[in-house]
Amino acid sequence: MYPNSSSLESLCQNCLLLPSSSLSRILASKEKGTVEPQKKQDGGSTMETAKLATRDGICIPMAHRSSIPPLVSALKTCADQNAASFHFPGHNRGRAAPSSLVQLIGLKPFIHDLPELPELDNLFSPEGPILEAQKKAAELFGSSETWFLVGGTTCGIQAAILATCSPGEYLILPRNSHISAISAMVLSGVIPKYIIPEYDCHWDITGGVTLSQIEKAIQELHMEGQKVAAVFITSPTYHGICSNLADISKLCHSHEIPVIVDEAHGAHFGFHPTLPSSALQQGADLAVQSTHKVLCSLTQSSMLHMSGNIVDRERICRCLQILQSSSPSYLLLASLDAARAQLSEKTDSIFNNALDLAIETKNLIGNIPGISILGAPGFSNFPVIDPLRLTFGFWQLGLSGFEADETLYRDQGVISELVGTQSITFAINLGTCRDHIQRLASGVKNISEASLSFQKIKGKGDHCGSAPFTDIDMCLNPRESFFARKRKVAIGESLGKICGELICPYPPGIPVMIPGETITKRALDYLLLVKNKGATISGASDPLLSSIVICDI
Repeated sequence: MYPNSSSLESLCQNCLLLPSSSLSRILASKEKGTVEPQKKQDGGSTMETAKLATRDGICIPMAHRSSIPPLVSALKTCADQNAASFHFPGHNRGRAAPSSLVQLIGLKPFIHDLPELPELDNLFSPEGPILEAQKKAAELFGSSETWFLVGGTTCGIQAAILATCSPGEYLILPRNSHISAISAMVLSGVIPKYIIPEYDCHWDITGGVTLSQIEKAIQELHMEGQKVAAVFITSPTYHGICSNLADISKLCHSHEIPVIVDEAHGAHFGFHPTLPSSALQQGADLAVQSTHKVLCSLTQSSMLHMSGNIVDRERICRCLQILQSSSPSYLLLASLDAARAQLSEKTDSIFNNALDLAIETKNLIGNIPGISILGAPGFSNFPVIDPLRLTFGFWQLGLSGFEADETLYRDQGVISELVGTQSITFAINLGTCRDHIQRLASGVKNISEASLSFQKIKGKGDHCGSAPFTDIDMCLNPRESFFARKRKVAIGESLGKICGELICPYPPGIPVMIPGETITKRALDYLLLVKNKGATISGASDPLLSSIVICDI
């Protein structure tokens, strides 16, 4: 806990929280406005009282615990050595670091960018600080075992599917799953049994999956004599919509089917009474979390959590060894340990301020004419939505999400998390401050007033299409189509052909076309629509979509 935490929080409730390891370095730099730490000895251990540092106008509350996170401690010890280094990486602890990058981030990242030294443990057979750090994470998140990932949640999803699915078996999953699930099917040879998620045409947003959809898919495969290897669920979705994992897990376990959850956007779940329960709390067997999203580890670092005894842990270990780099970044690994420690310090209250700011944001923007707020009424089958994920619709103003997003960035410097055809999604996190909330609200208000004054509403708020992947005809499974011979044709000639490339607007990375599926007019029209509205098309060999790759069979 922070000493004098109430006074610190009142001074800095709108300020960025940084891990104490980072803050100590900021303090050591003796920059203007820094208050030097006061130390006292207590039983041989050093405890630093609460401090207040400022940098670039950001107020930083700080406190040290008597024990530094194990992997952070090991990395610090190794970096502090007066070593004659004859090992990789080539910058040699910063001695040969590129000057342009040093000017940007300083030398300390290079000094701590170390390889697999004996003191730093081995990610693939941990016995020291990595093992201790993963055990502490497992205890905090309620798993039987946790693995640190340096390849993002993509790597964890691929490992989870590879560890549970074999060639020719079936994987039940929603059609709006992330592209990492598709690549996992290519790697594993498992065959998809798609579920079409609920779709709201006004928002142009898909929801989760229901218990009845899972039950129907299992029954259909059993009647066909096919083996269901696993069920894969995305919960929450990018927009924060949650499926009922408790009932789904209970159903699947009655059939001895493991449940894998892409919980990339839900690493914070279960750590506050108003937040949804986590996937593990609802009975999932494997959950993959992007610890770098709402929590505070470095980008590309994630965790894979396991619970129960349905999944073979040794197979997970083998899959991770195949998929992860043999030269993992210890900066990424240490950031996972630090993020875990940060969450552990104030488990019951760390999200209080973020949740309060989320409510304030909804209240400020909810009263602005022409603005819609995504909520449970739009998805009656999914009443639980992450309160830290706010999605606002602009179609009543005659604007696409792309147009509104461009205006917010140009006029207020507001950068959103996700832009859609009809809406914009904003992520509230531990670093969100009230000034940014007010800039967002002011920007949205200005957009509303300008749109109303020019009478842009009339005739422009009635968009209601359909999901682009509701009429799936899969001719080849993902692995077959990956290895099939291909050729490129003009997009006008592609209708009815078998798609040979994975095409999706990004973000969020949800495929509109998957290799092996018949190319439909609905999918083509949707891709051209979102492209014309400003979306970036990922995966297409021709980003202009004048041509497309097909399977030549």
